[in-house]
Amino acid sequence: MVKKDHTLVTSGSGISIASLRKRYGSGETAVDALKGVDLQVEPGEVVGLIGPSGSGKSTLLKCLGAVIEPSGGTMTLGNHVIYDDGWKIPDLRALRRDKIGFVFQAPYLIPFLDVTDNVALLPMLAGHSNTESRRRALDLLKALDVAHRARAMPSQLSGGEQQRVSIARALVNRPPVILADEPTAPLDSERALGVIRILNDMAGHYETAIIVVTHDEKIIPTFKRIYHIRDGKTHEEAGQAMEIRGMQEMP
Repeated sequence: MVKKDHTLVTSGSGISIASLRKRYGSGETAVDALKGVDLQVEPGEVVGLIGPSGSGKSTLLKCLGAVIEPSGGTMTLGNHVIYDDGWKIPDLRALRRDKIGFVFQAPYLIPFLDVTDNVALLPMLAGHSNTESRRRALDLLKALDVAHRARAMPSQLSGGEQQRVSIARALVNRPPVILADEPTAPLDSERALGVIRILNDMAGHYETAIIVVTHDEKIIPTFKRIYHIRDGKTHEEAGQAMEIRGMQEMP
């Protein structure tokens, strides 16, 4: 189980989007990648986002992460409308840094920084002191059972340890939302389920809304709710919510 430190508990208000659209190009060559997407994820909830290649999954994730600008619709993050037929937040870089956590297929840890500094970097960039940033990092590393690797370099970590550190980095600024893009693709079944169990534990503990984009059939049965994107539109489906508690920890 994830070790809990109640000093870190925060509250969020999840994420919701309505009629979100994205068009690439104009005129006869225009492509509508998103055609009015609706999606809502509550605090403490982990949902799956699935769909075939070319269905709009990557475009939707980039819009949710404020990496690209939608063409229309609304997006609410936490208690704030951040997009309503145009960005309502002046500093998108700060939005991504402070309000949205990212977990990728590869951990993308900075190779010349140790584990603690990899996690502490984001709060330092957000203006927190070195002491506070490192305290946050160490608290999360403890919660994720990798505090004993705090001084290790990324190259000294196992694959499972690297993914735990990347989850700590995603949580360190206490964002209301985490976007996980194929976080289990390179992992075997045991480690993949370990990642999903950790994400569920952390979502519940920190009241974070988590969206997992995946093609991984090993983890799809674990979601209570699934958004299936087809032809630029989402269709909500009930998941199987397979029980994953008590499975062996990710090495």
